[in-house]
Amino acid sequence: MPQKTFAQLLKDQEKLLAQKNTVDKRFYNGLFDRFANPVLTREHVPVAWRWDANPKTNPYMLERLGIGTAFNAGAMEFEGRIVVMARTDGNDRKSFFAVAESKNGIDNFRFWDEPVVMPETEDPDTNVYDMRLTRHEDGWIYGLFCSERRDPKAAPHDLSSAVAACGIARTKDLRTWERLPDLKTGGSQQRNVVLHPEYVNGKYLLYTRPTDGFIDAGTQSGIAYALVESMERAVIGAEQVFEPRIYHTIKEVKNGQGAPPIRTRHGWLHVAHGVRNCAAGLRYVLYAFLTDLHEPWKVIAAPGGHLIAPLKEERVGDVSNVVFSNGMVAKKNGELLIYYASSDTRLHVARTDIERMVDYCKGTPPDALRSYACVQQRLELIRRNKAFLAKGKKTK
Repeated sequence: MPQKTFAQLLKDQEKLLAQKNTVDKRFYNGLFDRFANPVLTREHVPVAWRWDANPKTNPYMLERLGIGTAFNAGAMEFEGRIVVMARTDGNDRKSFFAVAESKNGIDNFRFWDEPVVMPETEDPDTNVYDMRLTRHEDGWIYGLFCSERRDPKAAPHDLSSAVAACGIARTKDLRTWERLPDLKTGGSQQRNVVLHPEYVNGKYLLYTRPTDGFIDAGTQSGIAYALVESMERAVIGAEQVFEPRIYHTIKEVKNGQGAPPIRTRHGWLHVAHGVRNCAAGLRYVLYAFLTDLHEPWKVIAAPGGHLIAPLKEERVGDVSNVVFSNGMVAKKNGELLIYYASSDTRLHVARTDIERMVDYCKGTPPDALRSYACVQQRLELIRRNKAFLAKGKKTK
């Protein structure tokens, strides 16, 4: 077996990091571009985080602290560059956060020198993951993430039962983090909490996903909202579901808010994930909707079906048949970058623009919920096209 040196590992990685990403010509829907390559993979994680460079302590140049995945990333513009806060999983199944940056947000992402050191609370979490980044108008950058611990009520032999809470931290520079107390939600478990970027009625608005258990959605499930007075000790009472699960749709099993919504002149643009069951297990897709500018919990446009679903090689990975997003970046020129992970393994980007997404939300018919009604929608489109094309022929 040929043995590589540390220098050769660095050289190989540099070739990967310098690679340009191109639009995937195999895909077209008029709404967004897919790209040929993921923007982050396990191979992007710095060599020095994985290998011991000293031949005396690592004579066979073995990967000492392996990395399995780099995916589900919060995202934002920061100091003139696009940064993503990636969930990075070691071979030991522990997740940690790490920042990678790119000039254009499409390729050449490079991790910062060291991963994020997230302070612990008095009750240390076993695992942390899936951070949403919100630059709030109060001046702080907040990171909301899942804080997971073993269920204290589980039987001694039950080593799978867990409790999920919303961890909260804030920063000014993405390097030094102040850990705040976990969100208190009156007993519901939380894995997809997102902070709205603006005050609403002088309070902080949180999008939540109340569940009765770690996996099961439970009775009050859907995307909910709640207002809190302070993020320093955030406590909410009743969670009001405004985007519920619906039978025989892409969100029949679970749904949850993705990234913080984007303000547009037409309303708040949301990208969420929806989950349904099938013979292959749970299938995760992304979908979009618009909410009112003044009442961000009031849905004003909801196109039917999914926005992004896993295709081709995206369908295979650590947890297959999944796409998930917790990061979007809206540029000043109107371009929108939607970061999505495939199969809990790698991170991709979809490129579109705000006006195109608004048109998608407002102009695409909603889910008609029944086969007969869906056929009527399609017949209307077919007949309108026939009439339009026939009119065009007559005017030539």
